[in-house]
Amino acid sequence: MPNVANCHPHISFDGKLSIIHNGIIENYRELKRELIEQGVSFKSDTDTEVVAHLLAKSYHGDLLQAMHAVLKRLHGAYALAVCHQEQPDRIVATRMGSPLVIGIGEGENFIASDVPALLKYTRQIVFLEEGGLAQVTREKVELFDADLKPMPFNAVTTNLTLDAAEKEGYEHFMLKEIHEQPHAIAETLRGRVDGEHVDLSELNLDADVLRGVKRIAVLACGTSLYSGMVGKYLLERFTRIPTETWSASEFRYADPVIEPDMLVIAVSQSGETADTLEALRIVKQQGAKAIAICNVMGSSIPRACDATLYTRAGPEIGVASTKAYTTQLVAFVMLAVGLGRMLGRTDEPTEHKLVDGLKQLPAQVQALLDEDIVAVKRCAKRYKDVFNFMYIGRHFNYPTAMEGALKLKEISYIHAEGYAGGEMKHGPLALVEGSFPTIAVAPQGRTREKLISNVQEIKARKGVVVMVSTHGDEEARELADYLIEIPACEEELSPVLAVVPLQLLAYYTATQLGRDVDKPRNLAKSVTVE
Repeated sequence: MPNVANCHPHISFDGKLSIIHNGIIENYRELKRELIEQGVSFKSDTDTEVVAHLLAKSYHGDLLQAMHAVLKRLHGAYALAVCHQEQPDRIVATRMGSPLVIGIGEGENFIASDVPALLKYTRQIVFLEEGGLAQVTREKVELFDADLKPMPFNAVTTNLTLDAAEKEGYEHFMLKEIHEQPHAIAETLRGRVDGEHVDLSELNLDADVLRGVKRIAVLACGTSLYSGMVGKYLLERFTRIPTETWSASEFRYADPVIEPDMLVIAVSQSGETADTLEALRIVKQQGAKAIAICNVMGSSIPRACDATLYTRAGPEIGVASTKAYTTQLVAFVMLAVGLGRMLGRTDEPTEHKLVDGLKQLPAQVQALLDEDIVAVKRCAKRYKDVFNFMYIGRHFNYPTAMEGALKLKEISYIHAEGYAGGEMKHGPLALVEGSFPTIAVAPQGRTREKLISNVQEIKARKGVVVMVSTHGDEEARELADYLIEIPACEEELSPVLAVVPLQLLAYYTATQLGRDVDKPRNLAKSVTVE
């Protein structure tokens, strides 16, 4: 539990060694019992303290050797940084399943779990390999493999900037990042929509290998999983290859059928999501090809994949993902259309139409943000004290409903559920009554009329409806208690526009309630442990 005794750093029993740990030592109870039998007293309830005491027992003048010896006994995921009283000029670090990066400075070097923490000091970054060790002093950085053999390395210059990791006048990072979405989407598209075509040449994909793909699996967690659900619809529409979307945490333990003719798409903002990374390792061990959709260059998931489509969204500091999600959606459109053309299954007029729509997206999102979305603010103020929200959508915007509900849960702590509109009569309709708001995502498209029917069912039961619809939809205007309009666009692109007001609804509801928007309780930005 969170308390002072469990805070880092943890100190060894002899008082000479300090350790910081991110992750979970799965066999710590066994190790703790062994240490207690040897007379070691524990001051905390954490698994980290076990490692500190083991290191103290293994230390004989060389901290690197002590770390190497102890790692053989640890099971689980960890990033560790250790220093010793007798060698105060150095830090020894290692990682297994949790992220750890090293910053190279002038007369100074740094260790962190993520790149943005280093931007104030350096943009020269070294990514420590899985199972590797590092010895860091003020003057130099040395890397070693799991057998303590020295490893050569090159620092990479990150394209993230310190300005991008600061609020720049916004009250919260989340609001700043919502407003950065036009630029982030433009960056995702830059160099990849050439004339009337999608250009995926950076991925170096082999058309012959693609033609042998019989099945696609999308692996992701949280918000990235919802982008993957949209991706499934897109991939099946444009490639005609059966596609399944998996929560990576379930995939790992589901005895999945993995075959060489399977293509896996791993989606992660950070590139370090533990469940996605472990699921990806299982896939690669079985010989399947993998593509990453990721925001952080050089992170673990891209390094484990055969190709990566980077979203270039810039650092996302707020825990609740916003610009990472919309850029992932854009990446999936490009990937699906580009693969479809390579396979000869997407016709040119369709590609031209979508490329034109993609080019308009940054301006359309900007126009949406420039409007004072009164309905969003009014709705947030009116319903901030209710206990439940329901979000509904269909087809491309069923995942939008899921993502909208997740945003509200994450930062306002109000219970919200996302449903496919067609499931209303299978149970959720029983919840509807006068004080129960339903958010209906109903832009123009082939399922819009079906969702309008769902809205009519809710209104017939005295339910309150907030509708997200396309500009000029008079039927939506007549039905909705609160109307939020988005620009007209191709149906496949509507999730990008429809989610923006849902992000703002969650934001304004949370601020009305006085929540810590950027750091919601119990959550972390990158989930680097199970």
